[in-house]
Amino acid sequence: MTSPQCSRAGCRADAQWRVVWRNPRIHSADRRKVWTACPDHVGFLRDYLASRSFPVEVLALDTAPAS
Repeated sequence: MTSPQCSRAGCRADAQWRVVWRNPRIHSADRRKVWTACPDHVGFLRDYLASRSFPVEVLALDTAPAS
């Protein structure tokens, strides 16, 4: 089985983080999307989503998201 790769465009590094988010204008509170991130891009992806006022949570890849 292959390791998840970073969701940042053009990055092929192994992911170590999950960036869990939703767009409250179009997603219900129980729907959350997940991007995976390498250590170099986790901050960029989190900040990109937070700048749009999306609820965002960063978790280690092996951690279950809060319900």
